[in-house]
Amino acid sequence: MLTNYREIFQNCLPSDRLHYEGEVMEFHSKDETEDLYFKPGIVAEPISTLEVSALMQLAFEHNVSVTAGGARTGLSGGALAIQGGLVLSLRRMNKILLIDEINQQVIVEPGVVTEVLQNAVSEKGLFYAVDPASRGTCSIGGNIAENSGGPRAVKYGVTKDWVLNLEVVLADGRVIETGANTLKNSTGDNLTGLIVGSEGTLGIVTRATLKLQPLPRFQALMLVPFTSVTNACKSVSQIFRAGSMPSAIEFMERDAVVLTQEFTGNKEISLEPNDQAYLLIEVDGFYESELMPQCERVLSVLEANGAGDVLFAQSASEKEKLWYLRQRVGEAVKATSVYKEEDTVVPRGMLPELMKAVKSIGMKYGFRSICYGHAGDGNLHVNILKDDLSDHVWSVDLNKAIRELFDAVVAMGGTLSGEHGIGLVQKEFMDIAFSKDELSVLKMIKNGLDPKGILNPGKMFPNE
Repeated sequence: MLTNYREIFQNCLPSDRLHYEGEVMEFHSKDETEDLYFKPGIVAEPISTLEVSALMQLAFEHNVSVTAGGARTGLSGGALAIQGGLVLSLRRMNKILLIDEINQQVIVEPGVVTEVLQNAVSEKGLFYAVDPASRGTCSIGGNIAENSGGPRAVKYGVTKDWVLNLEVVLADGRVIETGANTLKNSTGDNLTGLIVGSEGTLGIVTRATLKLQPLPRFQALMLVPFTSVTNACKSVSQIFRAGSMPSAIEFMERDAVVLTQEFTGNKEISLEPNDQAYLLIEVDGFYESELMPQCERVLSVLEANGAGDVLFAQSASEKEKLWYLRQRVGEAVKATSVYKEEDTVVPRGMLPELMKAVKSIGMKYGFRSICYGHAGDGNLHVNILKDDLSDHVWSVDLNKAIRELFDAVVAMGGTLSGEHGIGLVQKEFMDIAFSKDELSVLKMIKNGLDPKGILNPGKMFPNE
């Protein structure tokens, strides 16, 4: 029997914010995860917490599944409505409600675009450091759902390190706050930490209080070539052991740079024939005089590991070009072939072993991989390209290869995802990262907050 979504929700919102067909429905049927497509039964666009609460009350009453949605930039299928039902689009809840300069905090709605927030607070000399590659389009709500990171997470942390308090609508429509707008809080369980990274499976975030810091106004950026992938990876942990704290250390293997240059048409940076890997290293500070001592400590490590000639960005435009190159790698890979992206993360000292494992498994199963990522915090994006692999190899054998890769990652002390989340595409591998007892605890939490299982069903847990 088909659910009559129109009848259930028609009195909740004006008709122009309830969608049953057309472009809005299409937009919310996919994200940036491979080529997946799931059409919802209805898309609702609330503009307030009260409207979200009213929609959730009706969904709870009528057992309608609810998937929170926003900018559709996800890479794990976390915001896809795989069981149809209601997609709760929070794009219209996009206000920056308060920038508190005295306490260095900001209160925002979930639909605020991350870069819009960064620009707004920077005008007041403040800094929100969470910096995903999609920051120009992704939203704060999605960042909270996936516990997003980005290049500067190595120094400044990921989303969870910037969230002080959340307003959350529960599965039955009740509204709670998870914490307090204070820097310290040891009052009860850490509900804020529970919601961050839960991918919309425990509640719907409708407001967030985020901490800010003074804006570091000066940066130095260098692109460092290596003839050895292993030496590039080894350098990362040694930089920190030498007493340096870069604001970003990004890794790109040669093929990643070549593909991106071809994709963008920008070949201003010449690549030496023997270069096999590159580190993009940034240091920052409040005073320009802080930069050179940091660079000197980094350069001594690079020299000891056989780095080639270092390219220093001399101007703002040169820095922008280098970051542009790094930020377009994902798009370049996507334009090259059908692909699968694994968001592996290990202790950063294990990066050389991780790269060796990726390439060894690729040789075993016959696939090509393009690797890049946030080397400073051990987060390597492994893009597996279909190229001319048969459909059988792609759909059957590749899952065996990915499982083998995750087994190796966990054996190294790592885990399945650093910042993209589990969502739909990685849930079958959760048994690698968690024991049966640990998965049971996660399910108890889920069942306690969502007893009818309507919040983003079919995600995170294997065999569901």
